[in-house]
Amino acid sequence: MPSPSLRLFVALEPSGPVRAALADLSSELPRAHWTPPEQIHLTLRFIGEVAEERAEAIESALEQVRVRSFLLEPEGVGGFPPRGHPQVLWAGVKSHPFLHQLRQQVDDFLLTVQPDLELKPFVPHLTLARCREAPPVAVAHWLKRHRHFAAPVWPVGAFHLMSSELRPTGAVHQVRRSYPLLAAMAGGA
Repeated sequence: MPSPSLRLFVALEPSGPVRAALADLSSELPRAHWTPPEQIHLTLRFIGEVAEERAEAIESALEQVRVRSFLLEPEGVGGFPPRGHPQVLWAGVKSHPFLHQLRQQVDDFLLTVQPDLELKPFVPHLTLARCREAPPVAVAHWLKRHRHFAAPVWPVGAFHLMSSELRPTGAVHQVRRSYPLLAAMAGGA
C-alpha cells in the first residue's frame, strides 16, 4: 500500500508587525476571499504532492542551504495576472540578493532529490486575496488606493518546509520543519 502523500512548499513567514500591516489591507473589496493573516507567507518554491519517504529526503536536502540572514522590506501591491482582471492580489517585497540566493540554493538542493521539480520564474510576493468574483472596478480602485503600501522591515532568520492541507474553507499551512539562516556578520556586512 503506497504511503500517503503530502503537499509541500518552502516559504518564509513574515514577522508579527508585517502580518498586522498586511491584515490592514484586507478590507473594502466586495467578494474577495482574504488569506487569514496567520496563513500569509512568501513562497520560495512550491514542491507539490510527495510521498512521506520523499518528504524526509527533502528535509535532509534542505539542511545543506547556507545563506546569511537578511532584512526584507514589504512594499507595494499588485495582482496576477498582471494584465486584465486580476485573480489574485498580493503585496511585494523589495529585491534583496540574499533572498534570490536563498531561492537558488533551495532549488539546487531540492533538485538532487526531486529532479522533476517544475521550475518557474521567481516573483517574490505575499498572497493577500483571491478576487475572481470581485468587481473589476473595485479591484482597480483597491490596487490604486494601496499602491504605496509599505510595512516594517522584516528580519528573515529562517526558512520553512511547509505542508498544505486543502480543505473546503481553504488551504491550511503548517510548518513541517524550520531551517535557521546563518547569523549576519558583525558590522552589518
